[in-house]
Amino acid sequence: MKKTARITLAVLLLVFLSTGSWAAKAFISIATGGTGGTYYPLGGGIAEIVTRKVPDFQVTSETGNASAANIMLIGTRQVEMALVQNDVAYWASRGILPFREKVENIRAVASLYPEHLHCIILKESGINDIEDIREKRVSVGAPGSGVLGDVSAVLKAAGLKYSDMSTDFLDFNSTTRRFKEGQLDVGFVVAGYPTSSITDLAATHDIDLVSFTDDFMAVLLGEQPFFVKDVIPAGTYQGIDRNVQTPAVLAMLVCDAALPQDMVYRFTRALWENVSDLQRVHEKGKYITLETALDGISVPVHPGAAKFYAEKGMTVPAFK
Repeated sequence: MKKTARITLAVLLLVFLSTGSWAAKAFISIATGGTGGTYYPLGGGIAEIVTRKVPDFQVTSETGNASAANIMLIGTRQVEMALVQNDVAYWASRGILPFREKVENIRAVASLYPEHLHCIILKESGINDIEDIREKRVSVGAPGSGVLGDVSAVLKAAGLKYSDMSTDFLDFNSTTRRFKEGQLDVGFVVAGYPTSSITDLAATHDIDLVSFTDDFMAVLLGEQPFFVKDVIPAGTYQGIDRNVQTPAVLAMLVCDAALPQDMVYRFTRALWENVSDLQRVHEKGKYITLETALDGISVPVHPGAAKFYAEKGMTVPAFK
């Protein structure tokens, strides 16, 4: 045996004896969103932090097509983790449209940041409450979208049906365009604030946002566990000088249920012990805190993540 080969073998043997196993990296892929969105930079930030802090993990982020597509990647075990909205995860886990079958291997790692329901109105409309949209011209979201699912839940809690109003199924940009054309009284958008299309509308039209009462929020949150009660602060949009209470959904980090408990535990610990690094990656990072890590959790928490939260004295939501 050559001297070099003997040295190499000795080094490998030393590694084996000191660790009890041959050294190997665990590869974890996180599906995010398009490069112009929020999921992409935050997913990249999470991957960088965990790879740096857990030497035997190699975590990579990859572009995705957001919540529904990312959930299907988890369901078919093409990725280990993904960023998704908690409402879409809820529907997927129960086989609710747009999902035709249950995706049963979704597990929560953490809630990240809120995305708010905006119920846009014109100040001259005479609408003061969600019940006042009856018989109005209303945009409820594009067919098959998360917005439409959220609005359906809001209308149900308000005791309203689509037939109670003149309903259009429009996306964000079409909704604000119809307002500009004088063809809408009410438009629903679900997005993090400030949303550019609403900011643009507020610059040319005297808009307002419906603020939802505590009584309504209690009913809605009792029916739909993926919602949380939150506020769009005064001054977010031109002409709206008061805080607006509204439902919000949450961006979540989810994983495949089959991942080992210790892997997810170490991943979760590395994320939260270094969350200040993530908060510098993107503006939305400032909303990502350990205190809100279990807010709006809509699917079972992975046992590895649950172990970390229990160690921190946090109550982990239970699911049947």
